[in-house]
Amino acid sequence: MTQPVLQARGLVKRYGRVTALDHCDFDLMPGEILAVIGDNGAGKSTLIKALSGAITPDAGEIELDGKPVQFQSPNDARGYGIETVYQTLAMSPALSIADNMFMGREIRMEGIMGKLFRKLDKKAMEDFSRQKLAELGLMTIQNIHQPVETLSGGQRQGVAVARAAAFGSKVVILDEPTAALGVKESRRVLDLIQEVRSRGIPIILISHNMPHVFEVADRVHIHRLGKRLCVIDPKNHTMSDAVAYMTGAAVPEDALEPA
Repeated sequence: MTQPVLQARGLVKRYGRVTALDHCDFDLMPGEILAVIGDNGAGKSTLIKALSGAITPDAGEIELDGKPVQFQSPNDARGYGIETVYQTLAMSPALSIADNMFMGREIRMEGIMGKLFRKLDKKAMEDFSRQKLAELGLMTIQNIHQPVETLSGGQRQGVAVARAAAFGSKVVILDEPTAALGVKESRRVLDLIQEVRSRGIPIILISHNMPHVFEVADRVHIHRLGKRLCVIDPKNHTMSDAVAYMTGAAVPEDALEPA
């Protein structure tokens, strides 16, 4: 049996009297796009925050490539090769595309200029950014020096995904990547997601957009009341099935994995 790249067992997270994660399980398989869906308040965001190091669970275990890991911060998760693109994109609009690609992990020049004077190697960062954008077919963005605030919503999302793919060697997590985009730009981002997956990087896709989920996902993790209700194959289930499971209107009987 194939071992999951990222796995969680029995995750618990409480905020006072509210239980956001209630002994939640999770499995991401190699090279797949796994959609995570659930009603508002189901605990999806808390699950993703636990997997990306933004919060520490009160109980439960997370394994990466079969080995237990504990994330104290998002930087910890990044150190393990897990990159997250949040809805806010976490970008500085006034900075250039290249500066945003390397924000928080800038390359310094070699020798005394880098070590003593902390001078940045702008050319290395620009060349790397240009290469990564080109690999994902994003060189419609011609000028690597242009401020991010001059880009369209879809282009900004593209840069954020390219940044995650460039540094996320193990897992890329995308939080509602098409939420604020029009039809044409959403199409481009969905193509981009499949392009990243084709490079062998598994993707966790959190989305409320059912047509997008059913178009690109290999499996769909349905989250309800703080835990995994089931995992379904979008080829064998309809969007109506998924919504019924999410809301409790129906009970999954032929899911891939019951909770």
